[in-house]
Amino acid sequence: MSKLLKANMQAWKTSIQILLASNRTGIRCCSAGLKDLHFTQREAYSCTRALFCPRDSVSKSGERFNPSKLKKQSKQHKYASAREDLSRSAKTQKGKLSSELQKLRFEDFSESERGRALRHAGKESELNEDEHLEIVFGVAPCLLALTQNRRRPSRLFVKSGDGPQRDTLLRVCQEALRRGVQVQRVSKPTLDKMCGGKVHQGLCLQASPLEFATEEKPARSPEVKNHRALWLVLDGVQDPMNLGAILRSAYFLGVDRIASSIHDSCPLTPTVSKASAGVMEVTQVFGYSSLKDMIKVKAEEGWQVVGTVGLEESSPKSTVLPCSDFKMSRHTLLLMGGEGDGLSPELRQMCDVLLTIPPRRNLHPGVESLNVSVATGILLHSLLSTRTGS
Repeated sequence: MSKLLKANMQAWKTSIQILLASNRTGIRCCSAGLKDLHFTQREAYSCTRALFCPRDSVSKSGERFNPSKLKKQSKQHKYASAREDLSRSAKTQKGKLSSELQKLRFEDFSESERGRALRHAGKESELNEDEHLEIVFGVAPCLLALTQNRRRPSRLFVKSGDGPQRDTLLRVCQEALRRGVQVQRVSKPTLDKMCGGKVHQGLCLQASPLEFATEEKPARSPEVKNHRALWLVLDGVQDPMNLGAILRSAYFLGVDRIASSIHDSCPLTPTVSKASAGVMEVTQVFGYSSLKDMIKVKAEEGWQVVGTVGLEESSPKSTVLPCSDFKMSRHTLLLMGGEGDGLSPELRQMCDVLLTIPPRRNLHPGVESLNVSVATGILLHSLLSTRTGS
């Protein structure tokens, strides 16, 4: 008896709301009096739909009743309100530390936060299958990845607790919050797992990856129009630490473009970014499916093709000179081979001149050569110090 009374009272309240809705929507058949209190499930659904969805109040013939639709609409409205509240709370006053940053300094997360952060990273990677996210680590790579707008950042993870780099970490966190990127404090073991045990300096950024640039641009950009251009061409450099060091030296010394083969070279990974001290986030690396075709085009345009070999190597078709004896007199391509075998034979045959770095002492057997990143820095400095104007 009590159940029936409650149902009647609920139906009566619903009828009053429907009567008000009918006056607004023009649906006259929705009103119900006190004698018509026993609604069927289908009738209750139809009337409630007219109340909340007046445009869809006239159902199609044969439409089945589905009460879960109302729950779904309610949840969507709830989630939309939550997103609006989150976006409003993320806004902070300019020039002041937000409450999130203050929590970063004074509050510690529980130990369970480590597992939660890893699970969150895994879930976001699954939800973004078309956009494979990766973990950028280190202060300079994370800061530059946020400021250069070449990646799409998802979340910044920062080591909990105080340390000597706390002010630097706060600066990166503030930059992330300013750009609407969530910041989450985790423990050092969690960061170690995220980046595979590499040196993260207390920061990991989950973001979209960087790819090789493929858009062809004119050789003479506004920055290089008054001097001889130098392009660094990397043939099969596969070690990420070497590639990162090469990018850092090339950027510092003023190389006009860095080109690399795509298929047999190291990709632009977070390890490369860390080894380059974040330079990979700033400068573009152009990828070519065929270095041979690109070099051929530049040679036809009048560029000089310069290769590099060891001291003991020579070629009957090309001259081998000490790098200190060579001077740039026109646009130049400097070809650097990868670890182990150096330049491929087909690229070596395209060189106008081959350069080598002579040692300053008698070398012990087995240590007759330099690391490719060290050799690249020496050769770039030697060539660019002799570059003359156009």
